[in-house]
Amino acid sequence: MTRLEPGDSAPMFTLLDQSGVEQSIPSGHKTILFFYPAAFTPGCTGEVCDFRDRTDRLAAAGYQLFGISPDSVKKLAEFGTEYDLPYPLLSDQDHAVADSYGAWGVKKNYGKEYVGLIRSTLVVDEDGLVQHVWYNVKATGHAERVTNEVLG
Repeated sequence: MTRLEPGDSAPMFTLLDQSGVEQSIPSGHKTILFFYPAAFTPGCTGEVCDFRDRTDRLAAAGYQLFGISPDSVKKLAEFGTEYDLPYPLLSDQDHAVADSYGAWGVKKNYGKEYVGLIRSTLVVDEDGLVQHVWYNVKATGHAERVTNEVLG
């Protein structure tokens, strides 16, 4: 697994969002991509809601949020509706995008190793360059840390 670093070019992609609409990193915009393992799990629900609660502040600074998981479009639609999420949730069922961003690989949980999505966040600038990266983060408090570091 290759992890991205600040200054790297962000891999381009197109994925379906919770409405079945194709989404890509918007050219000329600052973008925050956060990868989370599974909708409706306690940690992921807390994380997406924490980002939801900071969306207005991030948008005012010119950032667009995208949540990315291996969940189906249908499950993401239910998740987005249930928690009133104002940003696109992208379905990466074959984990190709997560892999290209270094957010797919070996993880440990309760002493067992397995391959899966690694909770990660990357900030991409208007020119498509990675500005900030956080890999293998804890869900609790992560959105606040990203917001504080990105906005200063």
